[in-house]
Amino acid sequence: MSSNVTTHGNGHDAHHDHGHGHGHEASHGTFKSYMTGFVLSVILTAIPFWLVMGNVFDSKSTTVALIMIFGAIQIVVHMIYFLHLDTKSEGGWNMMAFIFTLLIVVIALSGSLWVMYHLNANMMPMSPEMMKNMP
Repeated sequence: MSSNVTTHGNGHDAHHDHGHGHGHEASHGTFKSYMTGFVLSVILTAIPFWLVMGNVFDSKSTTVALIMIFGAIQIVVHMIYFLHLDTKSEGGWNMMAFIFTLLIVVIALSGSLWVMYHLNANMMPMSPEMMKNMP
């Protein structure tokens, strides 16, 4: 009985490919790229924290706008450095995922601001006597 399976010099069978070499190789980051993403994430978290805790701006709307901008930038940093989304890989599907993510972020951020503004504007004013009678 002879076997039709050929073996390479390393002892592995030729028909055992383990899914490599089919043009669907994911680009994995290097230690340097992960550390770059981590450092950027820490900086993009520390700056809004400093803006709020240090009362840097007198206008709350300026502070909120800057926090939203830094949050959106941080989402893009995570997508590039940790999720490895770019325009070249996966035949352009990553670009579609990137555009979809940006659309969801815009909807979530603008919707959150809209809801918070209208909750504040439409709250029923309460006097101190009404607060005393609250259960």
